[in-house]
Amino acid sequence: MTQPTDIRRVRGHRPRLLDLYCCQGGAAKGYADAGFDVTGVDKDPQPRYPYRFVQADAIAFVLAHGTAFDFIHASPPCQHDSDCQRIQDNAHPDLIAPTRAALESTGRSWVMENVRGALPKLHDPVMLCGPMFGVATYRHRFFETGGGFTLLQPAHPVHRVPQAKMGRPVPSGHYGQFVGNFSGVQAARDVLGVPWMNRDGIRECIPPAYSEHIGRAFLAHTGLAVAA
Repeated sequence: MTQPTDIRRVRGHRPRLLDLYCCQGGAAKGYADAGFDVTGVDKDPQPRYPYRFVQADAIAFVLAHGTAFDFIHASPPCQHDSDCQRIQDNAHPDLIAPTRAALESTGRSWVMENVRGALPKLHDPVMLCGPMFGVATYRHRFFETGGGFTLLQPAHPVHRVPQAKMGRPVPSGHYGQFVGNFSGVQAARDVLGVPWMNRDGIRECIPPAYSEHIGRAFLAHTGLAVAA
């Protein structure tokens, strides 16, 4: 594991976004599109991550460096609360509570994302869905906010388009789920807006449209300027 890099502010810098448990960078792309300078942190190497990356323990890193950032995003691993993993009886750590405690300790604004199975542990989350942003998938994700930042719940469009079965090719006129060992990686890249990802990254990622929405809401909330 590499040592965390030293993080310093630079005059004229764009607002700084810390992307914890970053994986291949779906959330990062949306925040970058919103105008943030993004740094990702993950315990595993992420050679496909398209922005500045530090290999480190996410909780340890935010405790040591979180105050250097304007906004923090965290996506604790969702496997503990995933229906698929429970069916397979796989054991994974539950990192939601310790991640929240670490985020709160920074005094910064933050958002923490997870799946439907984690709802009982999330505090007043907002749900985002693909059709809210013109994304042709129903990938519901839930976002808890803190540090003085709140997010309004967008109207949820009725699910009128049929959804392909899990792991199956996507028939014409259907939305894909793009989870598990799905087929059609290039189609998933096109739908989600993540052309650099492989199958492993796609099945876990946040569509960048979601985090771009969150990032723009945070900038509007704080009045932080984005450098040209």
